[in-house]
Amino acid sequence: MSNITGGCHCGAIRYQVEGEPIVHALCHCTDCRRHAGAPMVGWTMYAEDAVKVTQGRPKIYESSEHGRRQFCADCGTGLFYTNANVLPGLIDIQSGTYDDPDAVPAVVHIQVAERLRWMKGAHELPTFDRYPPQAG
Repeated sequence: MSNITGGCHCGAIRYQVEGEPIVHALCHCTDCRRHAGAPMVGWTMYAEDAVKVTQGRPKIYESSEHGRRQFCADCGTGLFYTNANVLPGLIDIQSGTYDDPDAVPAVVHIQVAERLRWMKGAHELPTFDRYPPQAG
């Protein structure tokens, strides 16, 4: 049984997770991209009762008829997603908010029908440990 901790960027909200993840997926859907302001979002799914908020209180945003996104009202960090219609009894956690984001490796890409075209080859782009050299 794993014990994961995490929280928002400003530290106002903290959580812990006890139990095994069901799946860790990288989601490419338009809804996730727009909410996060990122080309994809990592989500780790657990049984809803595995997650306990230990500090603060996330704000809930009704992002669709049944979808509920929870985030920090102070810094805006996205934290959790639930949809009682589609995923009853389950909760997704934005894996980038873990204290140790390497603790649960991603295993699948989902919603690739909505993936940005340039993301398909993103792994082929040049890489730098920090920033590219300055043109001069």
